[in-house]
Amino acid sequence: MAEAPGKSGEKDTGTLGKLMRLLDLVAEADEPLRFSDILSRSGEPRGSVHRQLGHLAEEGLIELQPDGTYRPGLRLLMLASRAWSRHEFREIAAPYLSALHEATGETVHLGLLSGDDVVYLDKVESRQAVRMHSQIGRASPIYCTGIGKAALSLLAPEEASRRIAGFTFRRFTPATLSGPEALEEELKVIRRDGHAFDRQEHEPGIHCIAAPIPRLTPGRTETAAALSIAGPAFRISLKQLETWAPELMSAARAIGEAVAARLGPRR
Repeated sequence: MAEAPGKSGEKDTGTLGKLMRLLDLVAEADEPLRFSDILSRSGEPRGSVHRQLGHLAEEGLIELQPDGTYRPGLRLLMLASRAWSRHEFREIAAPYLSALHEATGETVHLGLLSGDDVVYLDKVESRQAVRMHSQIGRASPIYCTGIGKAALSLLAPEEASRRIAGFTFRRFTPATLSGPEALEEELKVIRRDGHAFDRQEHEPGIHCIAAPIPRLTPGRTETAAALSIAGPAFRISLKQLETWAPELMSAARAIGEAVAARLGPRR
């Protein structure tokens, strides 16, 4: 018998789905959460949340601290570390990230589309004193990050428009794109030029240029990825970023070719 839709209007994915949502809440929080925080954010009954948190703690995926807060558990960190180190795409791209870092001295990211976000799969940190606070495994909105917009440009226009229609456009800075129309117009420019910018749209004082990594085969949304160079606006102007565009796009194309050579077409 099919389960009824949940409060959010989405189909309930059952016990595992509820456990994963709680795990996401704890893992993605900027600071450890108390039970009351998790309860209010989950929208689930108190008894269910208490029971599910207990299951996650028993498995070592989260830890209950002496001060009553929850944080990611050691087992979760170990699983994440293993998955990251064995991810073949990250392994293929790593030399190109290192080369860009050597050439620019700034922070280089590798990201993949995941739902309404872009997830940072790898990062080579800047050599400079002032650095970015991005983290491997962290998700950021597509519409206000260079790497997110570049990856989004790989999708067919109708698919990109479908996704954009579901975005909630939160204003992170005065420069954040205001809505779907602005993003659609920018995507046209990105497809034409082959690269995208983040003009202090997600974090104040941060500039970024990003290039899409060509897909293995047409229509494979799971390979919608991009490469970026980012750093403080006081150190790197948009004009400076633009001078790195040819090298960045060349690296993105090379990663796509290397992935295709290693993995081959999938059917």
